[in-house]
Amino acid sequence: MDSSFVGTPLPPATSFSPSVLSFLNDNLNSGEALSQAPNLVSDLQAQCGELDQNLIDLNRSLAVILVAYASFSDQIHALFADIKGQLIGLGSSTSSRGSTSADGEGGEVKGRTKQILGEELPALAKEVARVEAVRIYAETALKLDTLIGDIEDAVSSTMTKSLKKRSATQDAEDTRLRAIKTLRQTEDILTSVTRTHPQWGRLVSAVDHRVDRALAILRPQAIADHRALLASLGWPPPLSSTSSAAPNATKFTNPLFTMQGELKHQYCENFFALCSLQELQRRRKSRQLEGYSREVALHQPLWVIEELVNPLSLASQRHFSKWVEKPEFIFALVYKITRDYVDSMDELLQPLVDEALLSGYSCREEWISAMVSSLSTYLAKEIFPKYVAQLEEENNTGTQSQARISWLHLIDLMISFDKQIKSLLEHSGILLSFQDDGNFQKISSLSVFCDRPDWLEVWAEIELRDILDKLQIECNNERNWAMKVQGAILSSSPEDYKAPAISTAFLRRLSSVIDRCRSLPTISLRSTFLRSAGAPIIQKFLDCLLLRCQEAEGLTALTDDGALIKVASSINAARNSESVLKEWCEDVFFLELGSIHGDESEVSIRENRGGGMIEDIKSTVLDNEIGKLEGFRVEWVEKISVVTLRGFDALCRDYMKNKKQWQEKNEEGWTVSKSLVGALDYLQAKMSVLEVNLNGKDFIGVWRSLAAGIDRLVFNGILLSNVKFRDGGVERFGNDLEVLFGVFRAWCLRPEGFFPKSSEGLKLLKMSEKRIKNYSAGTEKWMKENGFRHLSVVEVDRIVKSRVF
Repeated sequence: MDSSFVGTPLPPATSFSPSVLSFLNDNLNSGEALSQAPNLVSDLQAQCGELDQNLIDLNRSLAVILVAYASFSDQIHALFADIKGQLIGLGSSTSSRGSTSADGEGGEVKGRTKQILGEELPALAKEVARVEAVRIYAETALKLDTLIGDIEDAVSSTMTKSLKKRSATQDAEDTRLRAIKTLRQTEDILTSVTRTHPQWGRLVSAVDHRVDRALAILRPQAIADHRALLASLGWPPPLSSTSSAAPNATKFTNPLFTMQGELKHQYCENFFALCSLQELQRRRKSRQLEGYSREVALHQPLWVIEELVNPLSLASQRHFSKWVEKPEFIFALVYKITRDYVDSMDELLQPLVDEALLSGYSCREEWISAMVSSLSTYLAKEIFPKYVAQLEEENNTGTQSQARISWLHLIDLMISFDKQIKSLLEHSGILLSFQDDGNFQKISSLSVFCDRPDWLEVWAEIELRDILDKLQIECNNERNWAMKVQGAILSSSPEDYKAPAISTAFLRRLSSVIDRCRSLPTISLRSTFLRSAGAPIIQKFLDCLLLRCQEAEGLTALTDDGALIKVASSINAARNSESVLKEWCEDVFFLELGSIHGDESEVSIRENRGGGMIEDIKSTVLDNEIGKLEGFRVEWVEKISVVTLRGFDALCRDYMKNKKQWQEKNEEGWTVSKSLVGALDYLQAKMSVLEVNLNGKDFIGVWRSLAAGIDRLVFNGILLSNVKFRDGGVERFGNDLEVLFGVFRAWCLRPEGFFPKSSEGLKLLKMSEKRIKNYSAGTEKWMKENGFRHLSVVEVDRIVKSRVF
């Protein structure tokens, strides 16, 4: 022991304060501790020296502030003295105005009054307002300067105390919380100044600069303390028990639940401080970005959750590196960690976040999104580049089997993982806040494609090739074209389209692509993927239908029943696919995909204002492909009608050329002309084949088109062919038309309505000679009165001239 202390009398114990006694008992409680007394004295003297220096600095700062305040006070006092003098002068001039009025000097008084009210009084009011603004500015600046000084002192104090060990930890935490409280007060003042005095931008900017410097020290220091506390808690926990799949494995322990006593208190206080700092940072960003699109900047990941996830992610990646070829283990481990610790987020950490007034944050959601984000980052940096390299290598060697299989397997794992994560959120008892695209990205491992659209194109290409290969095999199987499926496949409509089984296969393949597309986190990604992988599948199917129809047409020109059935089957497949796709496009999913092309739609609407139908504007992502299917169907329905009509025309040529028959009666025992029987049999046979093999909607189009064509054929070939009709010929023509109408009576109640010209021509021929002679008297009026709406005046005139009585 130092000799200077030997023999020095000690003051009585009663003269010491309780804190001094406690300090002496803690530090001088043994003989060994007494031997260290000189070191203790040296430390105390050093601390006293630091405190004295801090006190000197504070006195200097106070003196500077007082001088500045005295200067401002003198200036304000001088301004108020000037105002007082001007007010006295104003009072004097007002009193003198009364005396001069009594003396009759009204003109001078009026001039002076006008000068006072018009010039001097507004100038005085302006000066008073300026002085008041200066006073408010001075007080605000002084208050802000005091608060910033307190913040900087607190930050300096926490830095000094953080250099010492656990004895000063609690004091440093208390000082940090006081600094955060002062920061909040400063931010309240800055927010008020920004709203009420926007012209004080330089003052706000200067304060923000000093606050930024303080936060640049305070936040890293708080995070460093937080990490030290986590390490002392044993975080991250060992992953061996967490990732173990053995049935007898010991249940893992959660360090967040097992911490107790002073350690738990320190962790909670540090957690609260970090949350408070983040809330303060968000308030500052909200103020600084006022008037801008600030939602992206305001909602940042929760810092405290990131500090929990980052060490876990680093520990997990040591295992991930062994599982590049077995990615299912990676997803299993991440999901298990996420699930095992998610309950502690609600029970322990969420109350602290709520206490810090950090609104809009759910610890459970932040934990899950942070875990998914760490997984996505690892996939983007380590897994996908290797898979892409494998694809490129196989492209160079000409084989693309194993790499494609690995890629699709990885995508399957990602989709399955995202479904598990979504289920974990939905079953947690909280309302999902991940509804828009920006939030959905946080819980989707497929968000790796947001930054790498080239990888999305690779995925779409692999998916497309896989589907097309399988679809080609199914298209080459004739059994899929022969088998019929009742009902609209993958549709809620019960209508029978007589579609072949190939239509079912196509829709199921397309549906699988759409289901995988739904898993993508953003509308733009879904639209891109569906256009790259879905639309070409529809085009491939359409090409297959077209090829079969062209083969049938090329072999027999569709005169053979087998060729006709082949085309009808393709039309049925197109009709069924078109119907199902239209129904799908009414779903919200497809309407959202169409919404991203809103600008294009607006342009189209502006272009259509001059004319055209608004309904023609495309609004869904598959409208173009649906239009192609509809165009194919309409084209080949029309071809069937034309081919059938051509065959009917060829068989009734002799019937058309025989002009003498219209001057004779039918042969006895015949209700129809013999030369027409073969054509009617042909028509009946073809219509029977089409009725059995063609779907109901398109069959209606076929027979109506045929009816219209036969009507034109009969009308032009007989009624307008300059023949002469006697009574017997009119009766024969009527019987022939009745038999012809009978062919179509199975599909409508009044078939004559679909033969308007022939029916009206027969009606005109059957009119009496007297009524026909009255025709020339009225022409159009007469035609209207007698119900001729489909014939022109020229046509009526020619038919009337062909009638012989």
